[in-house]
Amino acid sequence: MNLSRAALAAGTAAASVVLLSGTAFAHVSVQPQGEAAQGGYATVNIKVPNERDNASTVKLEVNFPLDHPLASVMPQPVPGWKAVVTKSKLDKPLSLHGKQINEAVSKVTWTADGSKIGPGQFQQFPLSLGQLPENTDQLVLKAIQTYDNDEIVRWIEEQKGSEEPQHPAPVLKLSAAGDDHHGGGAATSAAPTASASAAASADAKGGHGEKAGDHTETASASSTDTTARVLGVVGILVGIAGVAFGVLAGRRRSA
Repeated sequence: MNLSRAALAAGTAAASVVLLSGTAFAHVSVQPQGEAAQGGYATVNIKVPNERDNASTVKLEVNFPLDHPLASVMPQPVPGWKAVVTKSKLDKPLSLHGKQINEAVSKVTWTADGSKIGPGQFQQFPLSLGQLPENTDQLVLKAIQTYDNDEIVRWIEEQKGSEEPQHPAPVLKLSAAGDDHHGGGAATSAAPTASASAAASADAKGGHGEKAGDHTETASASSTDTTARVLGVVGILVGIAGVAFGVLAGRRRSA
């Protein structure tokens, strides 16, 4: 009986850990598709899980920091959702491609339009961002999630220290700027191509070397064969001459 109670308690504890860990990790987050480098451009997904068993998510608002402004934020259309981009005036103009930008995107809002994020589901909202700032290594994108029962969850808490807050704000980590923000991928892909070409050239040279060796061996074999044939013919002729000489010598003695 005690063993049964212990097993039940252990099972309950394990289930609680699973549930709590699921809740802890089920929050709105931002995930870059590829590299998000300082001074470059990036495509990211805003991932929104539904944390409620009795309600569906019908609205999401993502805020962008104006202390590190982005001149361009373009949402990719998501079926069943309507996206609205809001811009705000900047205290200090932003220089982009030689132009002065006086306003930047401060918020993107997605509202359900024939769809929703139901219990046990999640939705991704793709965004194209640029130009990413060069004077910070991360962007904090505070988000507000609204359910169809009018409940609002604010994912706006910034992490301080090692412990994650209850409602952490999505954070986009930025990698160090490369030599070329636009052509880094092309430069990287060119190196393997050059290596492949060099390898192909080496293989080609090696192939010609092998063929040259084959020709040398063939020529050597042919020369040896010809010499053998000549010696064989000479031997036959010498033999015939010897026989003829012997016959003639025999006839002279008989005479």
